[in-house]
Amino acid sequence: MKATKISVLFLSLICLTLVFAGCSNGGGSTAQGTADKAASSDSKQAGGTSNDNKKIVIGAALPDFSDKWLSYLQEGMKKYQSTQQNVDVTYVDAQNDANKQLSQIETLISQKVNAIVIVPVDTVSAVDMVDRANKANIPIVVVNRWFEGVDKATAYVGSESIKAGTMQMEQVVKLLNGKGNIAIMNGQLGQEAEIKRTEGNKQIIANNPDMKVVLEGTASWDRAKGMALMENWLNSGKKIDAVVSNNDEMAIGAIMAAEAAGKAKNIIFAGVDATPDALEFVKSGKLQVTVYQNADGQGQSGLETAIKAAKGEAVEKNVWVPYELVTKDNVEEYVKKWAK
Repeated sequence: MKATKISVLFLSLICLTLVFAGCSNGGGSTAQGTADKAASSDSKQAGGTSNDNKKIVIGAALPDFSDKWLSYLQEGMKKYQSTQQNVDVTYVDAQNDANKQLSQIETLISQKVNAIVIVPVDTVSAVDMVDRANKANIPIVVVNRWFEGVDKATAYVGSESIKAGTMQMEQVVKLLNGKGNIAIMNGQLGQEAEIKRTEGNKQIIANNPDMKVVLEGTASWDRAKGMALMENWLNSGKKIDAVVSNNDEMAIGAIMAAEAAGKAKNIIFAGVDATPDALEFVKSGKLQVTVYQNADGQGQSGLETAIKAAKGEAVEKNVWVPYELVTKDNVEEYVKKWAK
């Protein structure tokens, strides 16, 4: 009897041990599985947050920080950057040196930036820069200066330069009643804007047989150089009815030189860009024509496109920002644009 009780007690202990062991293993497995799922969920959540907050670095290679119009383009980029989270932009100044800009592009590539925005110093070296970015699988967005081969870039953002030339010259034709001697002031030779704006000028002149180009020269987009060139033209003794400039800065220089010589009132002046300084000259009647090139819009669109490309989003191949004619009749509208 005693032996039987001991046997029953022993068997009961064995059963209890097996039950607890089973519960322990099962509970441990369940707890561990729950913990694993929670850890996996936390890991996924952390990974998603990390991706959402990943810093995007854009390299912005600009030709010349001191250029008036380009400074407005850069401000447009900075304005758009301020609306974005987790976006850093590294701005580099080539100081109008194509070799220096190439070196800067190489540096940005070595730093593995997520995308590059470039306003090329010249349209020849730009082809090589685009090619290098493509080989490094870094999106590159070209802004403002179009060139043969720009289609190999991720995107182009800008305005069609030839339209600026035709628009300003068409207005000059109206002001001169289709007759007169024209002096054309070129920007930096070889740049797309200089080539195409001048081409647009000459297309319109060709359609008006009583108009002709009597003087042409470069002042490299610069006010002081525009003044010096105009002084030389005035000293040449040739009759000038209109000075048609590839940009406003050179036109302002020409106006200043003509005023100093007491000859400004007899000459029509036309520029391109409609910068704040130029609009003051339009308001005063000294600059009769300019064409608004939206620097702010090009800068913002250029950076926006680069950020989208850096994120792997689809972007338009060509983003066109239209030109607009500005005269004394509508100048206040454009003054307000700069005041925003």
